[in-house]
Amino acid sequence: MTPYDATSRQDPAGLTDGFGRPVTYLRVSVTDRCDLRCVYCMAEHMTFLPKAEVLTLEELDRIASAFVGLGTRKLRITGGEPLVRKGVMDLITGLGRHLKSGALEELTLTTNGTQLTSFAGRLADAGVKRINVSLDTLKPELFRRLTRGGDLAKVVAGIEAAQAAGLRVKINAVALKDDNAAELADLIRWAHGRGCDMTLIETMPLGEVDADRTDQYLSLKAVRADLESFWTLTDLPLSTGGPARYVEVAETGGRLGFITPLSHNFCESCNRVRLTCTGTLHTCLGQDDATDLRAVLRAGGSDADLVDAIRLAVDGKPKGHDFQIARAAAPAVARHMSTTGG
Repeated sequence: MTPYDATSRQDPAGLTDGFGRPVTYLRVSVTDRCDLRCVYCMAEHMTFLPKAEVLTLEELDRIASAFVGLGTRKLRITGGEPLVRKGVMDLITGLGRHLKSGALEELTLTTNGTQLTSFAGRLADAGVKRINVSLDTLKPELFRRLTRGGDLAKVVAGIEAAQAAGLRVKINAVALKDDNAAELADLIRWAHGRGCDMTLIETMPLGEVDADRTDQYLSLKAVRADLESFWTLTDLPLSTGGPARYVEVAETGGRLGFITPLSHNFCESCNRVRLTCTGTLHTCLGQDDATDLRAVLRAGGSDADLVDAIRLAVDGKPKGHDFQIARAAAPAVARHMSTTGG
């Protein structure tokens, strides 16, 4: 038991936004730091947050547990790269108690894979069943350029370690017109051949980076049409709690997801909110709405005060995002994905 287990007892009222959408999925960023510098995610020379501004592990647990008590059924740990956060396994193991109690259906993780050889077994022991690994190319030199110095072999070894530990792995790839467009079919075939689901993601206008994303934007409508010229794609009535729409690829026997915030937005069924590592609650990825939950905690707020702040924020969740890709246009929101939580 912890001081926050009382908070996490299920509230039958749950969380519903002002448009009647139930909110049952919280993405929790535990750090803005990362050991890679992906070109579409962050600037090459990032200024990271001072430690005092980042939530402690206890504060992260308290907020996440409050959400569980309000009916959240899925927690996803994100970063930056979550596995570079010192002590992160203490947090993940602690949150695993909500799986054991039945209050939480799933505790999962999004990672770049670089640390998985060290952490895969411990994640499985904590109750994590599946993870997402970000991987945009199988070409070592291109991977090194896209990540500004990353080692592809290290990520592949991490994926293998995760599968050996019994974790199901889904590969996420951002579709980049000038870099991996011609490789996407090979990447899908590779993932499916390893027993991994695959999801493609359109580049999103989040934060100032060192290039114009307009040049790299690739509509997944066009990608799907290209794939259907040589593969048979069948729509699946499948949801993993996120924004992807899934198909089955007959020729590979695997599942393929499409996340299309620009060519076909997914706002009408959005059940997600995001907590940054500084304690800011964003109820929409593509809006600048923000609620400072850290201020509630550090002012000595009670669990009831925290719940009230969460309810007020979710009630004001916007109907949809403002993402658009236009040449020389500023990002839809100024914060980087690495700060928001991927």
